[in-house]
Amino acid sequence: MFIGIDVGGTFTDAVLLDRGMVKATAKVVTRQDLLSSLLEALDSILQGVSPDLIERVVFSTTVITNLIAEKKYDPVGLIIIPGPGLSHAHYRFATQTHIINGAIDYRGREIIPLDLKQVEQAVEELEAAGYNKVAVVGKFSSRNNKHEKEIEKYIKLLHPQWQVELGHTVAGQLNFPRRVVSTMLTCATREKYEFFVRSVFQALEQRGLQAEIYILRADGGTMRLKNSTKAPIETIFSGPAASTLGVQALLPPGETAVVVDIGGTTSDLALLLSGQPLLATRGVCIYNQLTHVRALAVKSVPVGGDTTLSRQQNRIVLLPGRQGPPFCLDGPAPTPTDALRVLGLFHKGDYDKARQAMHMLGAELNLSCTETAVRVVDLVVDTIVQEINEMFKSWEQEPSYRVWEVLQKKKVRPTTVVGVGGGAAGLITQIAARMNCQPVLPPYASVANAIGAAVARPTLRVSLRADTQQGVYTIQEEGFQGKIEDGNFNEEKAIALARTWLQRRAENAGLTSSLGEVEIIRREVFNVVRNWVTCGKIFDIGVQTQRGILHYIGGGGR
Repeated sequence: MFIGIDVGGTFTDAVLLDRGMVKATAKVVTRQDLLSSLLEALDSILQGVSPDLIERVVFSTTVITNLIAEKKYDPVGLIIIPGPGLSHAHYRFATQTHIINGAIDYRGREIIPLDLKQVEQAVEELEAAGYNKVAVVGKFSSRNNKHEKEIEKYIKLLHPQWQVELGHTVAGQLNFPRRVVSTMLTCATREKYEFFVRSVFQALEQRGLQAEIYILRADGGTMRLKNSTKAPIETIFSGPAASTLGVQALLPPGETAVVVDIGGTTSDLALLLSGQPLLATRGVCIYNQLTHVRALAVKSVPVGGDTTLSRQQNRIVLLPGRQGPPFCLDGPAPTPTDALRVLGLFHKGDYDKARQAMHMLGAELNLSCTETAVRVVDLVVDTIVQEINEMFKSWEQEPSYRVWEVLQKKKVRPTTVVGVGGGAAGLITQIAARMNCQPVLPPYASVANAIGAAVARPTLRVSLRADTQQGVYTIQEEGFQGKIEDGNFNEEKAIALARTWLQRRAENAGLTSSLGEVEIIRREVFNVVRNWVTCGKIFDIGVQTQRGILHYIGGGGR
């Protein structure tokens, strides 16, 4: 049996699957005491089931996604060492940024020593501004982390309690701006993510579950939860990936549809083309800046059932962020869920309190409670539809979308909108109508993200770096360094070597039966030049076992 659990900002969803059949589902409130929410969800789906029967547990979470969407994290200061090249005017990041002199070249050699006076001044200014989280990124720190470590040592000497995130531990790939953004986001979310991981392990231990434990990556692959704290950024869009895989598992094979997961805090948008989730080939984009996070082409919109509503002059507006549950469920302010309750599209909570919430918004606009509720629902639907249309501009630039469009033999967009998540039942019909599409609310829609986590295919990665001039290669995941014996070592042989190591890892993990087609996720080649002559090559290769779902959902449940 498999368990899938999605920890959202508002609800924690859980499912128990047995050979593709849903045996039990649960939906509990996500509390500040996350452990109690996890235990409640586990107890609900494991009634009468021995923990020994559970083969694996896969988690996904929108906690980190919501944190980013609502910008509810401590500010992160930035110290960067870009070295010579681009003008420093190009390095514009939305936080206090200090540029330090110093440089490591692309081979990892120090060509300009670090200016410690500048480091000292930067730390003083960050302290004065109240920062206690700092991201430190050097341009080629993945080749030599000396400067990053020197800055970390200095900061820790003065401020041992500060959180310092180093670029070389977050992203090994090149592209300096993306590495900077990736490191900032890792620094911003690490504390919350580590709390999440600790709570998960405590919950499983207390319920005697000995199964393998995974977390869903943003690209729909998985990794062992115990290893995920090394790279929490990989899970930033874990929740949206889970809802996408969930819809894939709940629809017939080969379906094409827009996926709208309407939760309490955010709405997540994704696209299925002929049954396969669309991948963002350039990495996920956050705050209009690309990162090194490999992810499905998803977007989280900060609009959900619990979004706070306010009146500004003669308009009703959506405020960013969630203050708490809906007013009809004893929350502090009116929300879209209150409007749905008044219109009979949501059936929980106090009806009179929902009307009171609408009266608070609409009385001074001379609107009745029902008219106010209609206006609120129109506002939410318009906002989500506008975001979907904006997202299509990105989706249509993806190579997979263009191939799909060619196969349709005409320029066309999907005509099916699938709604999942707690708010889908009340809104998806109107969203689809506004887009002139067919609405679909699949079975188990309210826990689709937990289903997506449960059916996600386990994946493994191997990252190989080979330097033919030095005659060595390394396998990052294994901490292995070996010699290159072949004098004609080239790109094809580097890929073959990475595949061999991936096969070896899969055998050790017992995953050979689900290895599937190996995916090349990174492929970079650099010439090593001496005295105007190429004297070697550097290969950076990443391979991964096949992503996707293990099976489609066939029904059942209790």
